[in-house]
Amino acid sequence: MVKVLIADDHAVVRGGLRQFLSSTEEFDIVAEAANGQTALELVRTSGCDVVLLDITLPDLNGLEVLKRIKRSKPDLPVLIFSMFSEDEFALPALNAGASGYLNKDSPPAQILAALHTVVAGARYVSPSLAERLLAGTMSPGKRLPHENLSPREMAVLLLLSKGVPLTRIGEQFHLSVKTISTYRARILEKLDLASNAEITRYVLQHKLG
Repeated sequence: MVKVLIADDHAVVRGGLRQFLSSTEEFDIVAEAANGQTALELVRTSGCDVVLLDITLPDLNGLEVLKRIKRSKPDLPVLIFSMFSEDEFALPALNAGASGYLNKDSPPAQILAALHTVVAGARYVSPSLAERLLAGTMSPGKRLPHENLSPREMAVLLLLSKGVPLTRIGEQFHLSVKTISTYRARILEKLDLASNAEITRYVLQHKLG
């Protein structure tokens, strides 16, 4: 049996998937998460073979959850299961490490096909998206400003958003306050922000914290 983790904040969606997948002889739902943090914990503890992940979660952006999963378990297939159109999010999700992108209005046979594909180690896109990719008619998708930050800048961003003073951030990274101030200036410039308050608002808006 293939062990599935579902991360979706709608109980109705989780229940529908549970009922559908339990009727198959191949897939077993071993864990469910209603938010990103729980999903990340269950990825570590549930022993799942594949993750069905929604993009809109109440605490963390689904793409951020995806990136964290891929950092800790790069070989674990993650299938994005979203109400958003493929045109808007499929390529950013695939570029962030998703094994596939599936719309929530997909028929049951397509859901099974997608799960089989990603569990086998391949990538899944819908036939219509594959056709557009081959025809070159898909736009590459817009990068969000924080996706241009380095890992260190992202770490400083998150600490600044929580109100951690520059001196303490410097101590944590064994860097001078001047260096941390330089990081802060770069972050403000890259995100087109003007203050720590705006940094906090940005992090909350994009559910990065």
